[in-house]
Amino acid sequence: MKIYLATDHAGFEFKEEIKTFLLAKGFEIEDCGAFSYDEHDDYPDFIAKAAEKISKDPQNSMGIIFGKSGAGEEIVANKFKNVRAIIGFSKQNVELSRIHNDANVLSLGSDFVDFAKAKELVILFLETPFSNGPRHIRRINKIKQIENKNYV
Repeated sequence: MKIYLATDHAGFEFKEEIKTFLLAKGFEIEDCGAFSYDEHDDYPDFIAKAAEKISKDPQNSMGIIFGKSGAGEEIVANKFKNVRAIIGFSKQNVELSRIHNDANVLSLGSDFVDFAKAKELVILFLETPFSNGPRHIRRINKIKQIENKNYV
């Protein structure tokens, strides 16, 4: 499983710390930027790169994206077919997003979670399996129908 990381300046320090943390744990990482701190950069430029890669191979990839609130980043990621991005703020919210929704992108806001909490949420997100429950599969299939209708 390849993990794509992306952020703008607001989450840059966070991304760098999580990247080091995940590499030390043996995860396969691809950093989609930002590659240096630039207070004038824009998150859509970097988040779109990661989301596009996940969109093309959703069975073998996930993403962790960062920003000040995580909201704009989540919005950008969800513009891509096969991407189900959520804002992570608690263990229960992250766990349920994986179990029920098979979410494949976790958006973290550096203003709302500290590094210790972020590490905990990232590992929970990456290690919690989708339930494959019939009602959850049915709901994801409905999401895919909406995507297929709107993203030709």
